[in-house]
Amino acid sequence: MNFEIELEQETDGRWIAEIPEIPGVLAYGVTPLQAAAKAKALALRVLAERMENEVSIPGIKNRMVSKKADRFS
Repeated sequence: MNFEIELEQETDGRWIAEIPEIPGVLAYGVTPLQAAAKAKALALRVLAERMENEVSIPGIKNRMVSKKADRFS
């Protein structure tokens, strides 16, 4: 799963990094590298939270597989 990070410099000199495919993933940094690193860390937290709460994740198809266990007598 790959997501694109969009970077933009604000008028005050700070950098903002956003991952548009994951709503709410937006982070500021002093440098583009710092902003991107913070956005990546936030994206991981958001995706983990979605998995824990069984919320859909962009780019991943949820598929449940159930196998019936064989019983031996």
